[in-house]
Amino acid sequence: MSSASLEKIHALIPHRKPMLLVDEIVDQTEKTIHCRKTFSSDEFFLQGHFPNYPLVPGVILCECCLQSGAILLASVTPAEGVVPVATRLDGAKFKRMVRPGDTIDIEVTLNEVVSTAYFMTGRVTVGGQLAARLDFACSVAKPEA
Repeated sequence: MSSASLEKIHALIPHRKPMLLVDEIVDQTEKTIHCRKTFSSDEFFLQGHFPNYPLVPGVILCECCLQSGAILLASVTPAEGVVPVATRLDGAKFKRMVRPGDTIDIEVTLNEVVSTAYFMTGRVTVGGQLAARLDFACSVAKPEA
């Protein structure tokens, strides 16, 4: 992971290790973002999922999409100091296992904006093969002091 990519990600979203699940921003437009994450064997969630055949949990793949969507929203929402929070997750489908050493490509598309709700679709691929797909929504919130 390049330090420039990490600095940009840190500037856009509040997530930090061990819950930062995006390594780099590959490409971005006003309505789409392409991010990447490589899973190492020492990720905290792999320690017990499953010890003899470690798999990246599906919920972690969903979180990768949510964080990528948050990076996208930080670039397109006009308000300063707001944090996108997940409000809905629909139709999550898991098609391929993701294992330690795999690099995933995360593609998120902003489909619709209704007031402070942002509706998106996320796709996770490994080596060009679909691993997960989901629709989700986020709202922006101002953190309480």
